[in-house]
Formats: sequence, C-alpha cells, structure tokens
Amino acid sequence: MTKEPAPQSVPASDLPMKLSEVALNTGAYSSSGLATAGFRTAKYLPGEWHQSNYDMYHKAFAGCKQGEHDRAEAKDLAEYTAQRAQCAQQDSTTALGHRLQNTHFWKSELQKEIEDLDAETNLLAAQKLRLERALDATEVPHAIATDNLQLNRDHKEICERDWSDKVETYNIDDKCGRYNNQSTNVQFHPNSVKFEESASTPETWAKFTHDNIYRAEREKLASGNLRVLIDNILHDVSEDLRRQCDTVNEAFAKRCEELEDTKHKLEYHLKNVLREIGAQEANIAALKQAIKDKEAPMKVAQTRLYDRSFRPNVELCRDEAQLSLISEVEELTESIAALKKKLMESEQTLRNLEDTRMDLEKDIAVKKNSIFIDRQKCMAHRTRYPVALKLAGYQ
Repeated sequence: MTKEPAPQSVPASDLPMKLSEVALNTGAYSSSGLATAGFRTAKYLPGEWHQSNYDMYHKAFAGCKQGEHDRAEAKDLAEYTAQRAQCAQQDSTTALGHRLQNTHFWKSELQKEIEDLDAETNLLAAQKLRLERALDATEVPHAIATDNLQLNRDHKEICERDWSDKVETYNIDDKCGRYNNQSTNVQFHPNSVKFEESASTPETWAKFTHDNIYRAEREKLASGNLRVLIDNILHDVSEDLRRQCDTVNEAFAKRCEELEDTKHKLEYHLKNVLREIGAQEANIAALKQAIKDKEAPMKVAQTRLYDRSFRPNVELCRDEAQLSLISEVEELTESIAALKKKLMESEQTLRNLEDTRMDLEKDIAVKKNSIFIDRQKCMAHRTRYPVALKLAGYQ
C-alpha cells in the first residue's frame, strides 16, 4: 500500500486539467464506478490515479488552509466585534451616567430655585403686609389731623369774629372818649339810657374772650403735638421705605447675579451636550459602518455554505470546515444583532441628548428673558423711586 505524502510536500500550483471525465453508474444492481465512456477496460490509468490523489491532497490541504484562515478571520472579527460592543456599551453606560448626573443637577437646581422663589415670595408678602399696616397706621393720624384742622379753622373764625367785635368796640369807645362839651357832633338820644337785654356784663364779656383764647391755645397745643406725631410717623415711614427699597435693590442685584451664574452654567452644559452629540453622531456612523462591513463576510460565509451544499453523495459531510462556516455565520449574526442593538441604544442616547439640548436652549432663553426683565425693566423703574424728602411729604 502506497504511503500518503505529507500535505506540505504538495507544491502550491494550479490543478492540472483532467484528461477525461468518467461517468459513474450509481443505479441499483450496478457496480459503482464502471467506465461508461471511451474504450478503456479500466477506470483510470495509474498516472491519472496518482494525479487524482495528488489533486485530492492539494484540495484537502488548500481547504484546511482556507478553513484555518477563515477561522482566524472569524476569531479576529469576533474579538473585534466583542471589543466594539464592549466599548459601545461602556460609551452608552457613560452617556447614561452623564445623563443621570445632568438630570440630578438640574433637578437640584430647580428645587433650589423653587425654594428661593418661595422664600422670596414670603418675604415680599411680609413687606406688603408691613406697607398695608403702615398705611393703616396713617389713617388715624390723618383723621385726627383733619378733625383738628377743622377745629382750628372753627376757633380761628370765632377768634376773628371776637377780634372784629373788639376792633369795632375799640373804635366806638375811642370815638366816645373824644366827645366833650365843645363837640359839634353831639345830640340828644333819650332812648339810649336803657340797657339792652342782650348786653353782657363786664364779667361775661371778659369770660367770653378768655374762653376763646383758652380754646384757641388748647387747639394750638394739640395741633403742635399732632404735627410732631405726624413728623415722626412720616420720618419713620420714609426711613422704612428707603431701607426696604435698598433691601429690594440688593435682592434684585443678587437675583441678577444668580441668573447670570445659572445662565453661564447652562451654556457650559449646552456646550458639553453639543460636543457629546457630535461624538455620538460619529459613534452611530461608526456602528453603521461596522454593520455594513460585516455584510461581505456574511455573504462569503453563506455563499460557501450554499456552494458546499451541492457536494455529491457522501462528500456532503459535516466536516470541520462546514462546522467552522456555520459557527462563523452564527457569530456574524450575533455580532450584527449586537451592533444593531447598540446602534438603537446609541440613537436613543442621541435623541435624549437632542431633548436635553432643546431643554437647555429653552432654559437659557428663559434665563435671558428673566435677566432682561429684572435688570432692564424692574431695576430701571426702581431708579425713579421717591427720595426721602418726597416720602416725608416735603416735595
């Protein structure tokens, strides 16, 4: 029996062309392999038999080498795909972690803003209540001042009438004092010697004037005390309003600084999100290219399996090459499925980043509008706040 040569001794060259094709009778009751073509009495010549063996060795050797090459490529591809999948998963996990951090940060910021706004609202409501109470406190002095002013006017009229009567009486008595026996404008008035029923006595006359002066002095003293009280109230109110104005101005300035700081932070995070969006788009493009790059190996492996399915008879064997090809297709299928899954996750991450970008841009626009309202409108109006003299009623 001839010893089989080692596969490595077969030279790597093109297979020689067969001299003839022999049809095999494979029917029932037939000896397989009988020559049915030509006029030979044997199936093959010795040279053809050796050449056929060499061809089979070469084919087996080439098939093994190709199988080893395919398996090496499949292994490298599997490792590359696994590495890519692991990197993509890490990127997605990192992106989700950043998303959680950003969400927690903005949730905390919003909670802080809500608490600050609630505290500011309570402080403003307390100041409004103080203003209302201050206005209520001025109503009583205002009513007292109004009543006192009316009493002053009434007593002024009484004193003016008394003064007018005194002036007229003084002129009459002065005129009477100038009469003498040589006066030419004197005459008889017989009815003037009787007393008028409405005439006052010297006591009632003096008491009437004394009472008028006393009431006038009393009203003047009350009016002076009231003026002092009003001055104190106006001074306290004006000082309180000015202090409150300064407090509100400081609160507006602090609020504008907080808004500016928050806007800068939002713009910083928006910049990072935009950079991450660019990186994620590049990652998605790389995943799509990786999926596309596996189409050719998949076609090659499936085509090999398809062509090998036409091997005749017992040659249709589940050999190592067949199992390797099946394993390669399965690994490629799993790799493509993993890449597509990672692609979907990356696309979802990109959509989340786009939503975050829109939210950040909207929030930045809101912050800019808030800064414009507080700084350009509210603070501009507050520059026209009344001065202390005007609040005290002197202007």
